[in-house]
This record gives sequence, C-alpha cells and structure tokens, in this order.
Amino acid sequence: MLAQMMPDFSKGRKRTRLILLLVALTSIIIGMANPQMGSKMEKIKRQGVDIIIAIDVSRSMLADDVQPSRLERAKQIVSKLIDRMANDRVGLIVFAGEATLQMPLTVDYAAAKLFLKTVNPEVVGTQGTAISQAIQVARYNFNQEEEKHKALILITDGEDHEAGAISKAREAFDEGVVIYTMGIGSTEGARIPVMQDGRKVGYMKDGKGGEVMSKLDETVLREISEASNGQFFRVQGASGEITQILSELGDLEKKEFEDRVFTDYEDQFQYFILLGLLLLLVEFFMSEKNKGYFSGVNLFGERKVTARE
Repeated sequence: MLAQMMPDFSKGRKRTRLILLLVALTSIIIGMANPQMGSKMEKIKRQGVDIIIAIDVSRSMLADDVQPSRLERAKQIVSKLIDRMANDRVGLIVFAGEATLQMPLTVDYAAAKLFLKTVNPEVVGTQGTAISQAIQVARYNFNQEEEKHKALILITDGEDHEAGAISKAREAFDEGVVIYTMGIGSTEGARIPVMQDGRKVGYMKDGKGGEVMSKLDETVLREISEASNGQFFRVQGASGEITQILSELGDLEKKEFEDRVFTDYEDQFQYFILLGLLLLLVEFFMSEKNKGYFSGVNLFGERKVTARE
C-alpha cells in the first residue's frame, strides 16, 4: 500500500539523510570542543640563573610557631618566589633524613607550583634533617661544567642531625654555587605535632615521655651561607625576606641559555563547524524521492503554466 501511495519514496535516501544528520551533529560537537593542532617546537633564548630550592620536610617543620606551620609557611614563600621569577630556571629538592630531587631545573613555573603542592613529610621516608645531603644533591643537579650562575636556597629550621653541612657548602661554593639559607621557626622552640589522617592527635615525645621541642638553629644556617658567600634570612611574619632574597639573586651574574618550548597552537574548530553546517544544508535540501536528490527543491519559485492561464 505504501508503494502504491508513494511510488517515488526511497528508503535508502531517508537512511542517507539520517546518516548526514548524525555526522553533521558529531562534527559540530567536535568543533565546539575546540581541537588544537599545528604546534611546533621553538627555541627561546633567556638570561637568568639556575636556582634550586631545598625544602626541609622533617616532622619538626609541622610545628606551628610560624603560622599556619613551618612547612606551610615555607611552601608559601617558595610559591611567591616562583611567581616573581622571570627567566630563571628553578628546581626543587625535598629533604629530611635524606634528600630527593623533586623536580629538575625548568622554566615551567606552573609545573613547579604543582610539584610544590605535593610536598609533605611523607614524600621522604627517612626522618631527620640532613642538610649536607640536600647540598650534595643540588650540586649533582647543577651544570657541572659551569662555575657560576648557580644558587641554592635552603629553607629549614636548621636542626641539622648530620655533620658536614658546612664543608659541603664550601665544596659547592668552589663549584660556583651560592647558598642562601632561610631559617623558619622560633628560637624559643615549639612542640612537634603528631598527625594521623590529617588531624593532630598529640605531640611527639622522647624516650622519657617528655614532649620534644624544636628550636630554630640560626648559627649553623649562618655558617652555611657564609661558607658559600651567601646570606642568611630569618623568616618573619611579613614577606620582606622574599624581596631581600630576590634582590640578592638579581645581583648574581646572568647567563644566556636556550629552551625548547611548544608554540603556535592553532584552533581547528572552524573546519568542523563548517563541515557540520554544510552537511545539515545538504540534508535539509535532499529529497526522499527517487526522481532526484534535490527534486523537491524549487529555489526560484517557478511554476508550470496551465492551458487555462
């Protein structure tokens, strides 16, 4: 009956219109996602220095004599330092009983801040404060062929549990590394909290049951900075030490180096949107009759003239 009533109807062309509609909608959705292509590697020349920041993540850094805690304050300082850097390369070391390179030297400051967010006492398995190891790891990760343009920033409460930090500082200086130390904490001392599932459950105690007090040791930090022609900074409540250390870093001799970065990302959405619109246009004008794909289209409004007219 359908064939008798609509002899020109084509199931195949109806199916084709449906496929065109689906492909058009898919193309428009991809275009709205704004795909990007055409990136290329480009060399960029910069002038700056190589800066490695070593952060103490021992449990004594959880003390809250500096708000919100020594460690969180240290991370805030590093974040602000990174925000104010321009062409310097920056690396990140975390240390407690041992030192670990968290991020190699890079100009990708956004990545540096992402790595900084992950810093906590759990990233280093051995507890303690091995400043000498932090200096040694920094030395290995600087360019060994250069004898200048290198700076190490040590942020710690200064409770060094291993000897040799001052001698390592002298060796680093012989290789062109200037060490700046930032002491964080109070000389009066503070209790070390014990954390469990992100909550404070008590305070660290010694073998006799007494609470362990952690004090800032300015003496060793001053000696380390003096041994490497650097400077000691005491972290206070304000952010004046950030301006001071940036001023010191600005006085260092700059070097020129090249970086390879991806540039020129080109938007490709317009091609997908255009393809989708064209397919919708074709689908709209396509006839479902066998007489022709566009037999039902009468663009110019022509009509047949009868004998009566």
